[in-house]
Amino acid sequence: MDDQQIIDRINALASEEHRLFSRESEGTVTPQERERLRGIEVTLDQAWDLLHQRRARRNAGLDPEEAKVRDPETVEGYLG
Repeated sequence: MDDQQIIDRINALASEEHRLFSRESEGTVTPQERERLRGIEVTLDQAWDLLHQRRARRNAGLDPEEAKVRDPETVEGYLG
């Protein structure tokens, strides 16, 4: 997966997330949609992390293709 594909995936997930946030604010979100929303949040964090890894590897003169999707516990455990 190249950077543009990751960015396209991020944009698609962000759009879906926005729709679900809107439904939640209206009080019409289902339990399944709420669960999907949490899954989207994690997947978005993983996608951003992967994109950052790829860019950092490229900037360091390394192969961006060696960047890997990290597990949710790692990505969600960042302290900032």
